[in-house]
Amino acid sequence: MKPRDSAGKYCYDHPRPAVSVDIVLFDWVRRRIDVLLIKRAHAPFKGRWALPGGFVDPDEPLEDAARRELAEETGIAGIELSQFRAFGDPGRDPRGHNVSIVFTAILDDKPTAVAGDDAAEAQWHSARRPPRLAFDHNKILQLALKQVLEKGQR
Repeated sequence: MKPRDSAGKYCYDHPRPAVSVDIVLFDWVRRRIDVLLIKRAHAPFKGRWALPGGFVDPDEPLEDAARRELAEETGIAGIELSQFRAFGDPGRDPRGHNVSIVFTAILDDKPTAVAGDDAAEAQWHSARRPPRLAFDHNKILQLALKQVLEKGQR
């Protein structure tokens, strides 16, 4: 049984982190590797490039959340995603403690991205020379790129 307060909200002796998903979508053709980024339309980091992603809804499976966020922010659907790893260092999100589960995919046919939801823009950028990214997304991108290059995945 989950403890609830008099208002019906969950209550615990300590705060719980939020859970989000981020998606690192690579397009790899020959020696060029691009990554799909969105420009944030809202704070925090309004106007800064970021990986597509967002908060997991209550009772939503993680992979469903990743697919939903990718479709909402970029218009891209039907991509097979693989769970990469989790990122949860305190301070990675100025809104509070947030743990993000990151999903990746490697494509060889760059789909057209159309910004939606809370994304002002959606564009492909060089994965090796990305613009300045929001949150800890540069760290996430570099680790995902390193894994892709080491495995020689296609």
